[in-house]
Amino acid sequence: MKTSGKAAIAVVGAAVVVGAAFVVPRIGGDGGAPATQRLGGARATPGGVAPAGARPFTLVGTGDIIPYPSIIQRAADDAGGKGHDFRKILAGVKPIVAGADVALCHHEIPYGRPGGPYTGYPTFKAPHQLADALKDAGYDGCSTASNHTLDAGYEGLARTLENLDRVGIKHAGSARSPEEARTPGWVTAGGAKIAQLSYTYGTNGIPLPAGKPWAVNVTDKDRILADARAARAAGAHVVVLSIHWGTEWQTAPDAQQRELAQALTAARTDGLPDIDLILGTHNHVPQPYEKINGTWVVFGMGDQVASFVPADKKRGNTSSVPRFTLNPSASHPGRWEVVKAEYFTQYSDMGPPFRVVCTSCEGTGGRADHRAVDRQVTEAVMSRGAGAQGLTRATRP
Repeated sequence: MKTSGKAAIAVVGAAVVVGAAFVVPRIGGDGGAPATQRLGGARATPGGVAPAGARPFTLVGTGDIIPYPSIIQRAADDAGGKGHDFRKILAGVKPIVAGADVALCHHEIPYGRPGGPYTGYPTFKAPHQLADALKDAGYDGCSTASNHTLDAGYEGLARTLENLDRVGIKHAGSARSPEEARTPGWVTAGGAKIAQLSYTYGTNGIPLPAGKPWAVNVTDKDRILADARAARAAGAHVVVLSIHWGTEWQTAPDAQQRELAQALTAARTDGLPDIDLILGTHNHVPQPYEKINGTWVVFGMGDQVASFVPADKKRGNTSSVPRFTLNPSASHPGRWEVVKAEYFTQYSDMGPPFRVVCTSCEGTGGRADHRAVDRQVTEAVMSRGAGAQGLTRATRP
């Protein structure tokens, strides 16, 4: 269950848009300095003294939240003419989210101005009441770096972070100032300080705001590792990487995903991994889980909240929800390690009414379409041998 004392998700690193490349040119000014420089050149520590009361904790991640116009209309209907209420939409997965010690969402889109207009593809703008529903569901933090982060410009980026701040949800991946971009924050569970890093392959060709090169974190292997090591130096016991990558509508991870996952999970400082967990988004469809170099990689969770109508895109209404149990390491004090890996299957059921449901949870297997989703998501999740590596299907929040 939720623990108290949670603080900010780490927001570190910045870059300039170069599409899907791994290498990003250095930028001038504070926002462009490597994280190791931004923290005074501190060297990452591989572990330290275990805090008093160190104990296991659970961490849940969920996929892309993309409120299309039909979902926004559903939230308006659920609000009874008083704004927008997304709580009923998320009620079916609230037990999973609220039941975890740490729950991280992927906040794909920006908020529009109060009162609208609210728009869908290709440039999204959602009602800010979504933040209230995410808080109600039990989320502690969200990654915000995506190809749609700048859909509403810098104003929309800032408005999104302001509303997440308003409800007490931490965020990583976009920033309103160089200080915010370079200052790690923290979530705490089980006595562990958990840093979340967030990056995207690009912003759909929308340039970073003039004079604000730190506004969105764009993927660069060296920068990610520098930021992870800086987070360790700043006291992180666990580093979680949220990354927006891959090829849309493709279940198998593409070559860039595989290569980057190999490089990031192989990175070590004094023999210990720089990154403890990788959570992927962007692909719209569930992708495999795989333990690479001893680190769990979720290549793609799929969309948590979406409403695709065409038959060839209905897979975009399905997703997986990873749940990892981390224990204090007996051999490396000050580190936590994954000792249990599970996943739930999930469906954006278009109804009516539109609702997100857990299709692997006990009591939800009565409908044929829900059972089909459970099978389809499981097939994707297990397609690279994760079952033999210890991954199991969860049925109880």
